[in-house]
Amino acid sequence: MGGIFGKLSRKRQMRVLLNGLDAAGKTTTLYKLRLGEVVTTIPTIGLNIETVECKKIQLVTWDIGGRGFLRPLYRNYYAETDAVVFVVDSNDKVRTEQAQKLLLAIVNEDMLKKVIIVIMANKQDLPGSMTPEEVHEKLDVDSICKTHTCKVFGTSATTGEGLYDMLDWLVEAVNKKQATALLRGKDECVTVEKDSKSSYFTTPLSYIKHVFSKV
Repeated sequence: MGGIFGKLSRKRQMRVLLNGLDAAGKTTTLYKLRLGEVVTTIPTIGLNIETVECKKIQLVTWDIGGRGFLRPLYRNYYAETDAVVFVVDSNDKVRTEQAQKLLLAIVNEDMLKKVIIVIMANKQDLPGSMTPEEVHEKLDVDSICKTHTCKVFGTSATTGEGLYDMLDWLVEAVNKKQATALLRGKDECVTVEKDSKSSYFTTPLSYIKHVFSKV
């Protein structure tokens, strides 16, 4: 069991894909989290890669440019992704349908079937922006929740509003998913000897259930 819990407690990396339409605030979000300040940005051509540390977790964040001609290249960065942070410009009501189509394409990607999805209803500091509840409805998040762990957060990348709440939830959700995967590992088993008798458990999870059933 020590090996399992060692894996759960040691510092490890999460691979987070930062995506969304152009001008949604992806790069501003990335550098606000990385540097703690607002950085003047230009449209991303290609990608920016940064590491953000939170709760002993290193989030290797890939900020992919959101312009249309780059989108066919997205799947080149999908492998081994743990989570997707999808940034929506809540003030851009004209392109909501376009944002929904891009999000739906991400949700349906084979390599992203099991990822955690966070939706940032960004630019909440601007007057007239859609509320997180409105973004939730416009993007039909209820349907996404049927296949993915997903949540919408109201954020402002310039003021920092909601960013760290979003990050805390993301880390906890991915931690829980990784812990469950480790505990359900089919190639691991536990044997416990007590009073000259051996009890065999097919997985560490079954052993944990056994322990707590005795409490």
